[in-house]
Amino acid sequence: MPSRTGRPPKISRADIVAAAHRVIEEDGVAGLTMRRLAREVGSTAMALYHHVRDKEELLLLLLDDYAAGRPRPKEEDLPGEPRDRVVAVATAMRETLSGCPWIVDVLRADDLLSVGALWYPEQIIDAALSAGLTTEEAVDAYRIIWHYTAGEISGRAAARRRREQEGDTYRERVFARLDAREFPRLAEVGRRWEELTAKDTFDRGLRAIVTGLLP
Repeated sequence: MPSRTGRPPKISRADIVAAAHRVIEEDGVAGLTMRRLAREVGSTAMALYHHVRDKEELLLLLLDDYAAGRPRPKEEDLPGEPRDRVVAVATAMRETLSGCPWIVDVLRADDLLSVGALWYPEQIIDAALSAGLTTEEAVDAYRIIWHYTAGEISGRAAARRRREQEGDTYRERVFARLDAREFPRLAEVGRRWEELTAKDTFDRGLRAIVTGLLP
């Protein structure tokens, strides 16, 4: 019996967003192209352009979709004291982004953002103003906290991928063979370096930063 022919199945923006998430999980942001996405949804690249203008608009859809699907703290659950409030909001921001590290790489380019995620900088800047900082100082404080948070997420994601590889890493081999005369402290750590640097020190570092930034 001959196969059916005709128009390809209709696709929606929701179909495209879901497929784009799958592509990024498999191939990363660099692997997300309209052609690759078209294969994923069983359509053509030209058909996709009826729904999204280009890759930039597609990434914006993905950012908004992810932000909309993640819960954030309720106002009544946030501390009133400015320092504690900044810590609580920054911690929530980290928890949200840790579930999708590729988003951090997109946001760190300072080009694309999700309007739905602006709640985090709004809250941090507002708390910093309440603590007595000027507007400029409050924005600086947020940026410092953002870069610390984003770097911590990216670093831990990369370290996790490295640890999932079989066998010793190059770093482990180097630390195991350090000359104790030249690097006495690091040689003492030796093979424990991976274990020690895998510890989650985000909260400790965040509180130190907030203490230094807010009066």
